[in-house]
Amino acid sequence: MIKLRNLVKTYRTEEIETVALENVNLEVNRGEFLSVMGPSGCGKSTLLNLMGLLDAPTAGSVEIDGVDTAGMNDRTQAAFRNRQLGFVFQSFHLINSLHVLDNVGLPLLYRNVPSGARRKAAAEVLEKVGLSHRMKHFPSQLSGGQCQRVAIARAIVGNPNIILADEPTGNLDSRMGAEVMDILHRLNSEDGRTIVMVTHNEDQARQTSRTARFFDGRQVSDMPAS
Repeated sequence: MIKLRNLVKTYRTEEIETVALENVNLEVNRGEFLSVMGPSGCGKSTLLNLMGLLDAPTAGSVEIDGVDTAGMNDRTQAAFRNRQLGFVFQSFHLINSLHVLDNVGLPLLYRNVPSGARRKAAAEVLEKVGLSHRMKHFPSQLSGGQCQRVAIARAIVGNPNIILADEPTGNLDSRMGAEVMDILHRLNSEDGRTIVMVTHNEDQARQTSRTARFFDGRQVSDMPAS
């Protein structure tokens, strides 16, 4: 589903060059739940941004569902990302001035889906994550765990094959974190979605199919769940 070949990401300024990722070769199989672990600054979020086409590699290739993404222009890449990928971030990235229903429907707005169909699809995924009773609330009226469930609903409303989650429980307490992990596991096991999750939580990583560990921009291990 995702193939990274000889991936390099370097950030340059006039004074310094920083290698964020160096010669990464990694495959994520269809239907897999992969954890990416390592200390802060090791390149985990950079890796996820490259997988999600939010950034471009300095060298190497990113292939998603058999498509080499290197030759895409901005418009093609944005449309591809909208259909193939769903994103869940640690800080939720919800729009405070929009109701929950409208937050969830945003990816479909960019596909020019009519308003009625957009709201119907958003309501269906909110029910899936247990928040159908909060559709008319604003994000400021929700708990952190509820906000993250809204973010997950937004990530799946367009029925993407892949979900990329960057520390999805990092801002949550253990109970809310467990609820979010349960939703991700159901999306993986019941819906067959491929999930790549950056995490610092060893217990959560052990619940996934496989763990890839990084250190100083290099992949240092790739192990199935114990």
